[in-house]
Amino acid sequence: MSTVDNLNNSNESSVSLREVGADDPIREQIRQVATAVREQTPLAQSFTNFVTINLVANAQLAAGGTAAMSFLPNDITSLAEQCGATYINVGTLLPFYRDALQEISEHLSRHQCQWVLDPVAAGIGVARTEILKGFKDYPPTIVRSNASEALALHDMWDLAEEDSSEEHQGPAGVESVDSVDQAIGAAKDIANYLAQHSPTHTAAVAVSGAVDLVTDGKRVFRLPGGSAMMTKITGAGCSLGGVTATYLAVADPLVAALSASMLYNVASQIAQRHSHGPGSFQVEFLDALWNVTPEEIAAAPLLLA
Repeated sequence: MSTVDNLNNSNESSVSLREVGADDPIREQIRQVATAVREQTPLAQSFTNFVTINLVANAQLAAGGTAAMSFLPNDITSLAEQCGATYINVGTLLPFYRDALQEISEHLSRHQCQWVLDPVAAGIGVARTEILKGFKDYPPTIVRSNASEALALHDMWDLAEEDSSEEHQGPAGVESVDSVDQAIGAAKDIANYLAQHSPTHTAAVAVSGAVDLVTDGKRVFRLPGGSAMMTKITGAGCSLGGVTATYLAVADPLVAALSASMLYNVASQIAQRHSHGPGSFQVEFLDALWNVTPEEIAAAPLLLA
């Protein structure tokens, strides 16, 4: 039985899925983007969670890019136009973040700079909510989150239709308590909102889960095949956000989000086979990010809803 048959016959997805063929143009686009990252080593800077900043930088380097990490607003803004993309992660807050991130997001928007937002623990705490609400007026190019974070951000930005009755459980720390299927509508709404405010009218939302989701607001892709060991190390999602920015530096938002997520799924499976626990998994994962070929990334399981 194929991957798509397994998913259509399981509880992993409530929608019918079909496998994206090997000759589909999107796969060649993904291969070309993965090759371009290796050849061009694009710079993607990060204002990220200081708990996971080391893994973010190492993952960007292992994926083929270049990293620059900073918490100074004028440092980020002065480098923004030289970077292919910027990554912002709100995981661990400090008192100055609210003003700093508002200043950074306004600058990125006004200068039409691409950026990726990871709304870690969206919906928890007044300060975090104020920061994330502030991004509505100066939105990112890509949102990368889990299902609960996508649903919370959707609520914060008031993107729901008036007759929407969709309910969700809300956040539980940095972990998702909602399924990816529950977040499909929210992810599409967010992607469409981002596209409306994008100078290229393109955007994407990537939602991590047992079967990942990536959408540009119109097409909805599902990506099975990652390793559950990714939940046993700190910073897997944060580093994926950074690598998504690396890919965004050379690709349109949808292809960037797909490529980064597919790279992570392939690399995490390889790492699981060669590791003996979380510690060795992280080391093997970085090695796998480095060694996975563009062809292997493009051939990873990819389904279209």
